[in-house]
Amino acid sequence: MKAAFFLVGHYLEKEPELVKRMVQEGHTVGNHTYHHPDMSLISDKESFNKELTSLEELYKEITGEEMPKYYRPPQGKFNEENLKMADELGYRTIFWSLAYVDWYKNDQPSKEQAFKKLIPRIHPGAVVLLHSTSDTNEQILDELLTKWKDLGYTFKTLDDLTNDKTVAHGFGHE
Repeated sequence: MKAAFFLVGHYLEKEPELVKRMVQEGHTVGNHTYHHPDMSLISDKESFNKELTSLEELYKEITGEEMPKYYRPPQGKFNEENLKMADELGYRTIFWSLAYVDWYKNDQPSKEQAFKKLIPRIHPGAVVLLHSTSDTNEQILDELLTKWKDLGYTFKTLDDLTNDKTVAHGFGHE
């Protein structure tokens, strides 16, 4: 099964071997900006572009490959101009439809709390956001995916979803 990892600059700086492994294993590595700012507050094109292109450059330096053109705005914050600027850079802006509070390193949900939030809220076409910094997610991932499979769900890549015209209407440009 393949996943999409939206990474920021410090992650690429800190974990270049893990980033290479993600690519070698066929996962998608998307752009989550270099510095993780509130992109809705960035209105000038130069600053916006720099957040995305500086991450692209580091990714290429590490992997030797071009970064896939998927962008997830930090905290899901954006404005209409941001969407246009991302599109002009060739990016598809990706948002999630299912997430839960899993990013506080010192206040992790229990396995039971995670399942209570994630299992009943799964839905057809879901784009699920799970933070890799979550110890809970690490512990539950295999069981969570098995439970969703048992409910009849299948898993697709962002390429599959954005190329499928029946679900792609919610993603960036068409």
